[in-house]
Amino acid sequence: MHLEPLRSLPGNRLVRHGIGKVAMAFMLLGCAAPIGAQVISTADTEAPACSAQNTIRFRGLTARLENDLFADTDQNYTNGVAFTAVSHDMIGKLRPECLPAPVRLQAELIRYLNPGFWTDADNPAHAQNVVVKFGQAMFTPKDFARTDLITDDRPYAGLLYVGMSWNRRKHETQSEIEMLDTREITLGVIGPMSLARQTQNIIHNIKAIDKFEGWSNQLGNEPALQMALDQKFKTYQGSGAIAPGFSADFIRSLGLQLGNIETSATAGIEGRVGWNIPNDFGTYPIRPGAENRPPSAATIHGGAGNSPLNLTRPQAGIHFFGTVETKLVLHDFSLDGNLFQSSHSVTRRPWVAQAAVGLSAQSPVAGHGVKLALMRVWRTREFEEQGPSHAYGSVSLSMDF
Repeated sequence: MHLEPLRSLPGNRLVRHGIGKVAMAFMLLGCAAPIGAQVISTADTEAPACSAQNTIRFRGLTARLENDLFADTDQNYTNGVAFTAVSHDMIGKLRPECLPAPVRLQAELIRYLNPGFWTDADNPAHAQNVVVKFGQAMFTPKDFARTDLITDDRPYAGLLYVGMSWNRRKHETQSEIEMLDTREITLGVIGPMSLARQTQNIIHNIKAIDKFEGWSNQLGNEPALQMALDQKFKTYQGSGAIAPGFSADFIRSLGLQLGNIETSATAGIEGRVGWNIPNDFGTYPIRPGAENRPPSAATIHGGAGNSPLNLTRPQAGIHFFGTVETKLVLHDFSLDGNLFQSSHSVTRRPWVAQAAVGLSAQSPVAGHGVKLALMRVWRTREFEEQGPSHAYGSVSLSMDF
């Protein structure tokens, strides 16, 4: 069965507002390749039955909670939750007839927008997986008691979303650099249908703190779409699940987000130091693009047989990390308001910087890998009417089956 590439994107109105430029951006930032390149394998009538390697099986979960109450405030980006499921690792060309329909459709869309993403799928030094994410984010002004529209503070805003991404982990034989290359598509809803008001009220009832009274002024309902490209680079560390013993490393990142959730470009760096640091691509707050569940280095290099220290199994470890990121923002729904209707907005600042410090620890539990990460995040002022810069806390728990 051959999958015809998609010829158009849904949502002509989004295209007219600049989202149609995503194809050009993906092609410019992706690996160059002929449009006709065969990036996903096809099957004929005599193709073998789908094996476990060809289908999607989930091997791990991550739960994240972010809240500014951890920083003793209750305003701006006030709460975010995300639940993530990651598939097993896959090497080689995909067999689309073995993938679930949503995954197959997304793969075809990525192939159409960025044909270079899979051109080197036969390389045994590359592996890929699928990450599915479900989450909610909410934003409020500072004054919780006012019921009128607060024109000089950010809008009440909520977002409910589901995202799916492909992670490709790449290492060329002669190179000292390893890369995680990600393409993500996020769909959701902005406005009352996001249930942000109800969620916040439940949390405030549980904690017995005052409710925010101005949610009747929140942004209106509208669909949300975002496409993200993310690339991370670090020094190649071999095939184990950890860097054994005491070590330090640096991870560089570049990102592009296009859509009516956020349109922005980011660049950042993370430093880590500690004992048995995971052979992954770092820890960071909830964001569009790559979730920190990359394909395992052991998958690419053949598993435990190539690792005399048996480092493919979960290993206990702990490390400190710090991140610095700068972002050029062209659109942010939580500041610019609704795209398809008139709404409250504030004067967005185009440049935003963010820093975080944290502690991450992992250990085998009943034969499964478990990881806990805690961090404190500081963000510069995002809009002209804003008072001091904002801070919040983040906690995440990950488990491999």
